Amino acid sequence: MKKIKLTCAHAIVKHLISQKIFIDDKNEPLFPGAFGIFGHGNVACLGQALQENQDKLPTYRGHHEQNMALTGIAFARAKRRKQIFVATSSVGPGSTNMVTAAAVAMSNRLPILFLAGDTYANRMPDPVLQQVEHFNNPGITVNDAFKPVTRYFDRITRPEQILQSLPQAIQVMLDPADTGPAFLSLSQDVQGETFEYPEDFFVERVHNIRRPRPDDFQIKQAAEKIRNSINPLIISGGGVFYSDAMETLGNFATKHNIPVTQTVMGYSTMKKDHSHFLGPIGGLGGKAANNFAKQTDLAIAIGTKLGDFTTGSWANFENPDFSLVSLNITRHDANKHLAQAVVGDAKVSLIELSNALGDWKANDDWYKKSRDELKSWNEYVDKESGPTNQKVPSYAHAVGAIYRNSDPTDIAVTAAGGLVGEVLQVWRPRELNTHETEWGFSCMGYEISGALGIKMANPDKDVVVFVGDGSYLLNNSDIYSSVITNNKLIIIVCDNDGHAVINRLQLFKGGKEFNCQFKSSNAPNLVPVNFAQHAASMGAKSEEVSSISELEEAFKTAKKSDVTYVISIKTHSYEWLEGSAYWESPTLEIPTTKENEEALKLHKEGKIKQRQGV
Repeated sequence: MKKIKLTCAHAIVKHLISQKIFIDDKNEPLFPGAFGIFGHGNVACLGQALQENQDKLPTYRGHHEQNMALTGIAFARAKRRKQIFVATSSVGPGSTNMVTAAAVAMSNRLPILFLAGDTYANRMPDPVLQQVEHFNNPGITVNDAFKPVTRYFDRITRPEQILQSLPQAIQVMLDPADTGPAFLSLSQDVQGETFEYPEDFFVERVHNIRRPRPDDFQIKQAAEKIRNSINPLIISGGGVFYSDAMETLGNFATKHNIPVTQTVMGYSTMKKDHSHFLGPIGGLGGKAANNFAKQTDLAIAIGTKLGDFTTGSWANFENPDFSLVSLNITRHDANKHLAQAVVGDAKVSLIELSNALGDWKANDDWYKKSRDELKSWNEYVDKESGPTNQKVPSYAHAVGAIYRNSDPTDIAVTAAGGLVGEVLQVWRPRELNTHETEWGFSCMGYEISGALGIKMANPDKDVVVFVGDGSYLLNNSDIYSSVITNNKLIIIVCDNDGHAVINRLQLFKGGKEFNCQFKSSNAPNLVPVNFAQHAASMGAKSEEVSSISELEEAFKTAKKSDVTYVISIKTHSYEWLEGSAYWESPTLEIPTTKENEEALKLHKEGKIKQRQGV
């Protein structure tokens, strides 16, 4: 076997470049690029290897380790997990800055490869700069913090270890049932050490994401449950995207006459004008979907982990005869909450389940009722998000103004906060793949960084970011990144005086306004932030508007802009679209106010309705 002598750092980069993936009848790079912030733990060795191979593995400069990793994660989501970014940092705080991003990837089942510097394997210089010492365990470093938030973790202490570890990390990230972040902790000295690697390690390898078919017996059991149902309902999750099962889902719903609801992460897996579209479900969902959830005797969950905002903390299904069929490629997700599991790829599972059902169709009265419910809810949303002369418009007014003037292919991006629910209701998908929210971890600060990755994956589409003033202040440096890399974003900053949605929860639970809004914080010298001027200082075009009509005109201007465009507008802190599902959140069992008493009453009413399961 022929061998080639390389440093560990160069071998890592060379191996990553040799990995391809089959997309749309072409071999594409599995790793299209890397984000990096260099420090003493990754600049001299890994940094040089990246520099020498930048024509094959482009490296993009980050401004914060968390931000750049979030961008890479969003890119992977937009590419439906078919391409993976690398994020590299130095040792110490550079590494730990990425822990939150790793949790985002882990929670959302999204791949990203972390390459972070670590202490010296030989331990001769210990303690090195930025090392956190554990007096009774010298083998622990800060990089161990990634173990709970990664699917694959290894510490590289010898250069030959990557021969086994790197291919395993890649296979984990490509496994649709086990995918998530992989982390290689690279000892600083080992990065520069050499080994005679077999040339086969660098031969081009073409990957394809497998489609595991479901078990026949599980299909048979699921089909029997569906046939015996009277009022079935589909819950479409993000796994429908990753399986490329949107058309299959639509055909299944039509053939078997079953209304389709969508999770936050599965939103835009079906167009709003599809005959069986019923809108978003759960804590951020619409009344049409949630009214049906309360009545259904069978939910068919497809590609969703069934988080509490989807299920209304499992109080949303009030029919005493309710049961659950769960199609999921992940055994863990498919077997939750006493479900009849179908473990397999969503597209393949739907096809085989449809074949097993034959010509069976659900009750037509149930379907017709769903159309009436959706029509009623759409009329409410249109009214609440329509043009207004209200002095301080609501979130819904702002989102509605953008939606009315957007192109069907424009992609809406949100994350965390109250904007997610308002966008979910108003931004009814006119095309597939036009809503990209991070809700698995509900990470404030994802909005702009994530939108950058989504734009990189969709260079020919406008990406519209809805971000509150709180998230903007937390994380905004990727406005500059979008400008210098020519990845234009349209960013709508809804300025509502802080963290208004948590203030809403605080009040709903009977508390007093405290520390969520700026006015209720311990800040004796509050000053208004001019978000437009701030964005302009980073090279974006920007303006501040004071009415919905001005917002509409500004958006039209933004559409014509060739660089990132930021529009800031004051929005109402207390006006929201109507909620329609229970969500369990901490509640005082010893009320101290009348509002506490009411909150406790509602809390107990919801708890009684919760489905008992595991």
